[in-house]
Amino acid sequence: MKIYVLLAIGGFIGAISRYALSSFIQSKHNSPFPYGTFIINLTGSFLLGFLFRRHNLHPEMFLLLGTGFLGAYTTFSTFEFESIELIKKEKVVISVLYLTVSVVLGVILAYLGYLLGAFL
Repeated sequence: MKIYVLLAIGGFIGAISRYALSSFIQSKHNSPFPYGTFIINLTGSFLLGFLFRRHNLHPEMFLLLGTGFLGAYTTFSTFEFESIELIKKEKVVISVLYLTVSVVLGVILAYLGYLLGAFL
């Protein structure tokens, strides 16, 4: 039962954080590019890489932060939906850039977070 409570708390805080931060970021850009989701997913990738490397992190803390918070904070479904919406609006180049840069930078930032986690 404790595991589910940790996941629920992390998920609740992660979802609220994603919505608030993504909305704020997107409101600052007058562009069809989905900056909010882009930045959320990249920061989430970095943080998950960092947490993964923290060998001394208690498994329950990883559930709370990694699976709960970051699982709800990042969003693959919104990423895919926004990519399709860009294509439907005939913004194919922006959609391809969004998809490509998100995946490539996401992997790079996850790895950088993983490396940083070894030093802290």
